[in-house]
Amino acid sequence: MPTKEEIFEKVRTALEDALGVDEEDVTPEASLIGDLEAESIDFLDIIFRLEKAFDIKIPRGELFPDNLLNDPNYVVDGKFTDEGLQQVRERMPFADLEEFSKNPEVQNFANLFTVQMICRYVESKLAAS
Repeated sequence: MPTKEEIFEKVRTALEDALGVDEEDVTPEASLIGDLEAESIDFLDIIFRLEKAFDIKIPRGELFPDNLLNDPNYVVDGKFTDEGLQQVRERMPFADLEEFSKNPEVQNFANLFTVQMICRYVESKLAAS
């Protein structure tokens, strides 16, 4: 199994190639949307590059579960419900939810998608295989 540093380097390369960003911009704390300016179409390219780099399969909605946003059981008036937060925890155990859970507004959901989150996701996929 690759080290955390090796995983980070491969994730960084995948993000640089998919998003056309500079190496120094891809830090563990960088948000894909806020800092690296990823758009929804870029997420498909990111997934493809991660699958290729790590020889893993990433099922649709597993890394980026955007379908949670459209479920009225999970989101009411622009905020995740308790049930919605539980779904986020279950579907994204690799995400750091501490800050998000304090103010679970839909507009803050994208902030969960950081470089570090992707690294933790890849680590969990590799450990499971």
